Amino acid sequence: MGEEKNSYFRVSFNQKLKVGFKGAEVTSDGGLLAIREMDEQLGLTRIAGEYLKDIRHGKNVQHEMTGLLRQSVYSRLGGYEDTNDAECLRKDPGMRAIIGERALEKAGAGETTVGRFEKEILLEGNNTDKLDGIIMRWIEKIDLIRGIKKIVLDMDSSESPVYGEQEESAYNGHFGLKCYHPLFVRLRRTGTVLRSS
Repeated sequence: MGEEKNSYFRVSFNQKLKVGFKGAEVTSDGGLLAIREMDEQLGLTRIAGEYLKDIRHGKNVQHEMTGLLRQSVYSRLGGYEDTNDAECLRKDPGMRAIIGERALEKAGAGETTVGRFEKEILLEGNNTDKLDGIIMRWIEKIDLIRGIKKIVLDMDSSESPVYGEQEESAYNGHFGLKCYHPLFVRLRRTGTVLRSS
């Protein structure tokens, strides 16, 4: 066991990056590199960067929207539930490689920046509306790869029972009770929720 000479491979999202085993520099999130490689091939986070509007101005802006989105998404994929782990992850060699060139050279975003991205920047302007557009573009890309030429949308309400006279509740004959009726639009073949109200 131990380190072997020349046992590394390169990823297409950064040709300068060599991935291999080096005991002194290890990450528990190395498996995310494969997902990032797939992301690069499909252009998923790149598409998101085209849609999201960055309203930050000034010389203090260090992290691009695409890098912040990657750090947020990939940390969740790695099992980190919230932004508390951002301070450690910003220095992790695997996470830095996933985020992008700037993070690889310096570091990823800290807890405050990632928190602000998730709780403010994504909610400002019309970014939340644009998230719907991003999801639709992602589905189009995947469907194109799978060779799917038509989609069927399934629109259903869901029952959320109420007890009393709550505003906007109504009787539902199917469920036989008074409830709220949030609507969901799903892709029929996968059940993926596209929109809810």
